Amino acid sequence: MCGRFTLQTTAEEAELFFGLTGVDERFLVPRFNISPTQPIAVVREGETGRELVPMRWGFWPSWVKDPNTFPLLINARSDGVATKNSFRNAFKRRRCLIPATGFYEWQAAGKGPKQPFWIAPPSTANARLIAFAGLWETWSGADGSEVDTAAIITTDANAALAPIHHRMPAIIEPERFDDWLVGEKKPDELMPMLDPPPADRLVAVPVSTRVNAARNDDEDLIRPVEIAPGGSEPDKPQEDPDEQPTLL
Repeated sequence: MCGRFTLQTTAEEAELFFGLTGVDERFLVPRFNISPTQPIAVVREGETGRELVPMRWGFWPSWVKDPNTFPLLINARSDGVATKNSFRNAFKRRRCLIPATGFYEWQAAGKGPKQPFWIAPPSTANARLIAFAGLWETWSGADGSEVDTAAIITTDANAALAPIHHRMPAIIEPERFDDWLVGEKKPDELMPMLDPPPADRLVAVPVSTRVNAARNDDEDLIRPVEIAPGGSEPDKPQEDPDEQPTLL
């Protein structure tokens, strides 16, 4: 799954990586604990080309009448995205890229609290940015209001991350951005792009349980910590985790 992620980049870096022009740097304030329902930066194909825009993380299909009674859809499983009623139209026509520098996942540690890991490109990678595969939709209210919403597509975890969790965000590589973003596509054209990445694409480091609380958003969240023999961060009070909705 993907229930929290990070993004620290500049307008110039985002423009170069995603092939954008005129990025509004206000959309790229450094964030270390992006959580469901919050605004996120999304790259999509617009009327005049590729653009970066803000959206709500939590997908509302256009046919939803009352979002307050609709489940919170933050993830869309790759194995059902082409057929599920909530996602199939967006998968054909409204795909997007969600910029990130990493994401968090939690590993069960015996009977103790789960240990969070920050998962990101290795320091030797050519770019620190990654692009999650996503879907977007504009929801229109009866009063004429409109809200752009998005979800992150998840896939099977690769060999390196499977011991932590069985799912992970699907990652689109830069050479496939146009293939992913542009035009109406059939599922068999898109599904190969959602395969798990190579085992060396990302590395996982244990981090503080402070990330469990969405109110915490600072650079210390991605600093590595030692793991005690019991499997969790030693000698630290455990933060109460915020509820993490999921489609898994």
